[in-house]
Amino acid sequence: MRSPSLSLPLNTWRLVAMAWLLAGAPAWAGDRLLATSGVSQVEGAAGGGLTPWAVIGGHGSSDQVGASAYATHIRTQGKFNLNIQGVAVGVKNRVEVSMARWSFKFSDTVPGKSAQMNVLGAKVRVLGDAVYDQDVWWPQVSVGFQHKHNEDFKLVPTLLGATRGSDTDWYVAATKLWLGAAWGRNVLGNLTLRATRANQFGILGFGGDLGNRHQLMPEASLAVLLRDDLAVGAEWRAKPDRLSAFKEENAWDAFVAWFPHRNLSLTAAWLELGNIADKPSQRSLYLSAQLGF
Repeated sequence: MRSPSLSLPLNTWRLVAMAWLLAGAPAWAGDRLLATSGVSQVEGAAGGGLTPWAVIGGHGSSDQVGASAYATHIRTQGKFNLNIQGVAVGVKNRVEVSMARWSFKFSDTVPGKSAQMNVLGAKVRVLGDAVYDQDVWWPQVSVGFQHKHNEDFKLVPTLLGATRGSDTDWYVAATKLWLGAAWGRNVLGNLTLRATRANQFGILGFGGDLGNRHQLMPEASLAVLLRDDLAVGAEWRAKPDRLSAFKEENAWDAFVAWFPHRNLSLTAAWLELGNIADKPSQRSLYLSAQLGF
């Protein structure tokens, strides 16, 4: 497998500038603990790489505004190629708004063709605090949505039987950090329940000949902070199977996230995606960089 490269194209720098303008000066205060806002999830929300967590993006505390911008690159051994750029803004550690732009190349499955997808998301913390509520058992809980629009729905998704080019995922996430729980190291756990009918996250449209209703799908993350600036863990995400053209399988990853600076995080993961279109057992090295304020 050819090693993927990670770069920040011009559009990403525009998103970084947008995040700064949206966040404003208070974001630079950054009073939240390092790594407690997670990294940027593939659809733009704060969390792990695969699944959104209940935490709010950026480093802003309860009286501040924070923001983040990220770029992610995935290239499977079947030469499917995915580049994502996005931003998220967190307001007073309560509300998060995020945007992401996906560009997916279909490899030799559909030579020379690609799909573009835009994701607009929002999340609201409704209960608890994942970090500071150490004296209670309940986690931080947030509810959110991710509205996705596939600009190239009439190409491959329609041919495979997808019924929609735009749709909204709804989710509830619960996140808890246990301080010193594993031989003195902090442990973070997350469970997310998502209502979705997305095929391959939305790259292959939404709904299909096997069903057109939203389906509740679980997602989970577990991470251990080896140091304040270094986390290792794994994630799992169930996906609906709505197209008879191929059997969609669940995804999982094992990751390392490094926070060399308060405003920078780098994530590498081994990602297992299962079947994608006509190619089985697709896997990839996942690379992501995030700037946070």
